[in-house]
Amino acid sequence: MSTFPPCPHCHSEYTYEDGHLYICPECAHEWSKDGPQEAADEPTVTDAHGNILKDGDSITVIKDLKVKGSSAVVKVGTKVKNIRLVEGDHNIDCKIPGIGAMKLKSEFVKKA
Repeated sequence: MSTFPPCPHCHSEYTYEDGHLYICPECAHEWSKDGPQEAADEPTVTDAHGNILKDGDSITVIKDLKVKGSSAVVKVGTKVKNIRLVEGDHNIDCKIPGIGAMKLKSEFVKKA
């Protein structure tokens, strides 16, 4: 049985091969067999001040944000820990204390 390299993100040993990619089933990271091409694989997400955001960062909300379908509001200065970056218009996935799981736009936050 051939061995595959561990995941460069979470260091899992359970990676597998799919075509010309290696895939990690634990964190869903994909990378090329030719070598790590991190810059090409992941889009760059920046906050309102131009700081680059990464998975696991802490952020602070810089504008009152209304929550759709609710009368709740995410207030200015709300700190959010352990964000996850996703693709799409709302590119930050997080859990806000007192509100729950939400998606935010990076233009309304700053890196803490």
